[in-house]
Amino acid sequence: MNYTKTAIPDVWLIEPVVFKDARGYFMEVFKQAEFERHIGKIDFVQENESCSTKDVLRGLHYQLEPYCQAKLVRVIEGAVLDVAVDIRQGSPTFGQHVAIELSAENRRILFVPHGFAHGFRVLSEKVIFTYKVDNLYTPAAERGIYFDDPAFGINWNAGAESHPSNGDISSNNQINSNLTSSTPNSHFIMSDKDKILPLLRHAEMNFTYSTQK
Repeated sequence: MNYTKTAIPDVWLIEPVVFKDARGYFMEVFKQAEFERHIGKIDFVQENESCSTKDVLRGLHYQLEPYCQAKLVRVIEGAVLDVAVDIRQGSPTFGQHVAIELSAENRRILFVPHGFAHGFRVLSEKVIFTYKVDNLYTPAAERGIYFDDPAFGINWNAGAESHPSNGDISSNNQINSNLTSSTPNSHFIMSDKDKILPLLRHAEMNFTYSTQK
């Protein structure tokens, strides 16, 4: 597997090596020793799967310390625009985001560490999305930030044209720097809870950036 730091160094893009023949293909999607060599020791305790239809938008979600979750996310069927936003106080990339297309076709995997809000928008007619977490879901610690907060400037409408399939890895300082917020809420299918999440300036966060790994 190929491990690449994104424009926010603690967020990693992982690209499996795919072996194809007349029968189909084979690939490794997780190898603990290799993962720890590149990223560090993460004790994943659960794997979740969701199914969504086109234009569903989930996010931006996170859990407060000490229940925060690191995530290892990928798509089994379809395609999403996957977004991770740095909300670590004191981080040099605080408020910046990484937005990458994950699909069954490109087979990319994204590692989202502690201290990031995470979400995705479905680009295909249907998507099956799966992710590992290193902490269990804790309702009392669940928090979120409004997906279209102007402080982030996330272009939720970005598709293949803004996230080329040539392996480009982008943050809002790169491809999204000249883009405005996305279309009105009615364009997306969202939960009632996600529609009323607070803006960044009103959100409860207790993450502190540290250079220690």
